[in-house]
Amino acid sequence: MKQGIHPEYHEVDVRCACGTTWKTRSTKKEVRLEICSSCHPFFTGKQKLIDTEGRVERFTKKYGAQTVAGVKERLEKQRQSPRSAASGEAS
Repeated sequence: MKQGIHPEYHEVDVRCACGTTWKTRSTKKEVRLEICSSCHPFFTGKQKLIDTEGRVERFTKKYGAQTVAGVKERLEKQRQSPRSAASGEAS
């Protein structure tokens, strides 16, 4: 092996967001995870909603609380409003 080109391995504590920790070796001095095998739904069989970046809030802020039903209602109102105005003029 050539000297001086290989990274140094450190013994580190790996920390998950759920609180689980274990020791391993890594070239990084600190390892933090969002999901590990102790809390991942595939391994635990439990569904857990993890919204670490506020994705739902960003979507709601960007697009509002619009739903498919709400969009259909607005389109239906837009379609009906010209008809009601036209029928009001004929009377």
